[in-house]
Amino acid sequence: MNDILPHEKGFHVSWDQLHRDARALAWRLDGRGPDDGGWRAVVAITRGGMAPAMIVARELDIRTVDTISVKSYDHQDQSEARVIKAPDADVMGDGTGILVVDDLVDTGKTLELVRSLYPKAHFATVYAKPQGNTQVDTFITEVSQDTWIFFPWDMALQYAPPYRGKD
Repeated sequence: MNDILPHEKGFHVSWDQLHRDARALAWRLDGRGPDDGGWRAVVAITRGGMAPAMIVARELDIRTVDTISVKSYDHQDQSEARVIKAPDADVMGDGTGILVVDDLVDTGKTLELVRSLYPKAHFATVYAKPQGNTQVDTFITEVSQDTWIFFPWDMALQYAPPYRGKD
């Protein structure tokens, strides 16, 4: 039987793990900005990039934080990426000195769109899949293309029956 349920090829990320991985991303980015190693601003790709961007901004002491809202998913179905809220144009310019952060690059379509708007920005994600990792300048963990990542903001704790038996 080849019908694999999403959780069977899933990568479950806890809040603790996300925090550790986002801090690791910040450490990897430290000193790599164009302004004597510093970054002018962090821009989170909403919504998934908001938690990692906040952690990166804190770790690197970056006080200017903005968002770009790109919609490319409707639940688990991917569609054409489109910007529904852009960051402050005066801050962004061509992207020089800007660190754009997202939780994951999947196919790369979202980052491709944002990169077309800010070609000189540095793009960083916590997790990357092979099909999209060419759109990322820095990432922490690569997972297979067919892996579904379960992020902590998408999960709820609930009872799970034992694998075998009733006790």
